[in-house]
Amino acid sequence: MTPPSIDDLLASARSGLQRVSPDEAAEAAQAGALLVDIRPVGLREADGEIPGALVIDRNVLEWRLAPESDHRIPEVRADKVVIIVCDEGYASSLAAATLQELGLPRATDLIGGFQAWRQAGLPIEAGLP
Repeated sequence: MTPPSIDDLLASARSGLQRVSPDEAAEAAQAGALLVDIRPVGLREADGEIPGALVIDRNVLEWRLAPESDHRIPEVRADKVVIIVCDEGYASSLAAATLQELGLPRATDLIGGFQAWRQAGLPIEAGLP
């Protein structure tokens, strides 16, 4: 059996997500959704950050957000909307699909990632010093 291509895997992940545009993500955050930035530090330093977004490194994301994890952050509940943000909206789709499998049915991601947020003219804070 041939393994799926990355495009197949991405399409499968996205089929279960209600992905959001930058404007929809901003509105959802205002309404209490949790924006989670999984971009590496180098990208955050270079491009800036979304004000109010929680930064969680991709390599510990599942442990910090899974409702049953002993290492879960207190902001997470199974009924909470969680919007994952990566640089361009690819890794975030895979991560959001995994979070749904772990018990966060309202996990999704930002279409176009941080770059789309910035292009939409939404607020950005300067990158880390």
